[in-house]
Amino acid sequence: MLITCPHCHRKNRLEAARLNAAPNCGACKQALFTGLPLALDNGNFARHADSDLPLVVDFWAAWCGPCRQFAPVFEQAASKLEPRTRLAKVDTEAAPELAARFAIRSIPTLLIVHQGKEIARLNGALPAAEFMRWLQTNLPAVPA
Repeated sequence: MLITCPHCHRKNRLEAARLNAAPNCGACKQALFTGLPLALDNGNFARHADSDLPLVVDFWAAWCGPCRQFAPVFEQAASKLEPRTRLAKVDTEAAPELAARFAIRSIPTLLIVHQGKEIARLNGALPAAEFMRWLQTNLPAVPA
């Protein structure tokens, strides 16, 4: 599998069986999984979206009340879903090109991207249980 480092954004080749072994990046030597959502922008989004791990993206903005309310739910999901799924946040104010590329019309908007392709979309914030249900229904299986 190709996994992108959350620190230096370099690709790492990793056997699927080693996902749970707390692997480190071959380039920067930091942990490949932090249990926290990544902050992505125009410069690093593609490297993570093209990974073999599904990427769940929260398009948000600081002025958005529902976005701020949903943030703790999203952060908790990251700690539960890694290392089988990567979660990331994209600030639509800081990365308007990404928001336009994915035709984000309202926020929060959640996308699941796998190997560079959007496979699911959800508009609006959800309670934790409903969010986890949506993820279980839409996330692709990652080899063990």
